[in-house]
Amino acid sequence: MDHQRVIRDVTVRLPMASSTPEACRWTVTALSRHTPATISVLLAVHDRLRCVAATGAWQVFATVPARTGIVGRVYATGVPAVVPDVSVDPDYLPVRPDVTAELCVPVLDPTGRAIGVLDLQWSEPTDLEPWRGTAQRLADGLGARIAALGGPPAESRSETLLRHAAALSSAPTEGEVMGAAARAAREVSTLSTALLLIGGQLGPSPATPSDLETRIRAELAGAGPVALDRMVDRAHRYGAGYTLGEAGHPPTEDYRPLTRAGVRTLVAVPVGPADAGGVLLVADERALRPDPTTVSLMELLAGQAWTSVDRLRTLARLREQASSDPLTGLRHTGPFGQRIAAATPGRTALLAIDVDGFKTVNDTYGHQAGDRVLVGLARALEAALRHGDELYRIGGDEFVAVIEVSRPEEAVRIAERLTEAARRIGRTISVGVAVPRPGEAPERTLRRADQALYAVKRQGRDGVHLSAA
Repeated sequence: MDHQRVIRDVTVRLPMASSTPEACRWTVTALSRHTPATISVLLAVHDRLRCVAATGAWQVFATVPARTGIVGRVYATGVPAVVPDVSVDPDYLPVRPDVTAELCVPVLDPTGRAIGVLDLQWSEPTDLEPWRGTAQRLADGLGARIAALGGPPAESRSETLLRHAAALSSAPTEGEVMGAAARAAREVSTLSTALLLIGGQLGPSPATPSDLETRIRAELAGAGPVALDRMVDRAHRYGAGYTLGEAGHPPTEDYRPLTRAGVRTLVAVPVGPADAGGVLLVADERALRPDPTTVSLMELLAGQAWTSVDRLRTLARLREQASSDPLTGLRHTGPFGQRIAAATPGRTALLAIDVDGFKTVNDTYGHQAGDRVLVGLARALEAALRHGDELYRIGGDEFVAVIEVSRPEEAVRIAERLTEAARRIGRTISVGVAVPRPGEAPERTLRRADQALYAVKRQGRDGVHLSAA
């Protein structure tokens, strides 16, 4: 192989390339005439490597995270990779099943900064060492031409939207979804300010809000919830809308708070359903002219934001259902076990509660009547407890209250308040009280509270008994 000829044939037309993609395509196409390798050029675009040109591959990765694969390693370190056997390199990304060797070199700009990689993969025995120097010279020439043409291609708006959609999908809280949606709207629309309003609440303010956003937030706070509801209602009633940036046309009354803040350009997009959603406001104090494509992208973004919010709310409901009793709404065994595991010896009291005569209610009047008794009793006991006390349902008619007290007598008084609350709704309960001992397992404390409860049962029910310290 005459590697000098390879370099000459590949680089001869590079100065004539009028764009970065054209320079990359010419490099790959010309190089492929001299080797059967799978060849690709990947350039850094935001936080990923985008395949700008490729040939000879069954499948090409459109983008690769900046530190993924051999290509990501070479880009991150700036050090070429010569891999005679890809099966032993854990970073290898399979493109086709018969590849045996890979050579990857960084594409550098004239300052020595990595802007991408040139990657070659072979499926037949190849002497990689001569190709290493050739590939690096070709990559250097390509890097110089790319720099002269203005650098790697900019991220398209659709790529920007896709990147932000991934961030929305992974946001762990509703507030972070709203913040991510606002950042995405600003970047995709190129307008200076974006706010997401859901359920009457504005999303979090960015660390460095624009002056316009600060004024908008102040105006909306002063306008009150009725004005916010009008904006949301307008968006859901009529759909997405935008200004044309033309002077001499007054805004509708619904948007007066925004114009008082200095807004001259506005895209307003409904978010979610009318009864639970909100509106995405994307604004600028310059008089611009958004195009319909921008509005469509904002609608896609609003839809993704609502999907993410709805997912988080659904997960929260499922977690609540998994940790609470569906009949009474009280937390049940799992959370109770976690709570008593954190009990403070001498300070945390357990009140084991049993409904007197509950089996008779079920047998005489049916389970629906029994359910009504349990729900009514749960509400009565909750109301009798102090703020911070916790009530759990751990069985059919068995409840446990976990309370913080300074001495056992205080726990007994609270237990007596519970028995009085039950009597007021026509029921009676038996309550056993136990205070954890130093070094005592939580299960042992609960067992002592149960034993105290059964002592009440033996004495005629409708009472309180304190377990011996």
